[in-house]
Amino acid sequence: MVTSPPGPTGTPPHTPLRPMWCCRACGGPWPCPTARLVLKAEHEHDLIGLSIYLCGQLHEAIRDLYRLNPDEAPAPQAMFARFVGWTPYRRRPLIAD
Repeated sequence: MVTSPPGPTGTPPHTPLRPMWCCRACGGPWPCPTARLVLKAEHEHDLIGLSIYLCGQLHEAIRDLYRLNPDEAPAPQAMFARFVGWTPYRRRPLIAD
């Protein structure tokens, strides 16, 4: 979770504002670019944990957004790209037999 405290000017952290799933600080779709940077830094050594966290957030966002407006819910592919598709991926080396 994005845990950054308010900035020096008292601005809120870049966390999701539910149920709309926009950023509290900048108003963009969460995770916004700043939230992504913070999340990457917080999970630098736990990319699997980052992916698991974001999958949970994806699930919650889809549920909230569908409940708000079932006729105009975002496409699943777009939601996956927004929440999980941007995360760093490290492929493990193949083990030779």
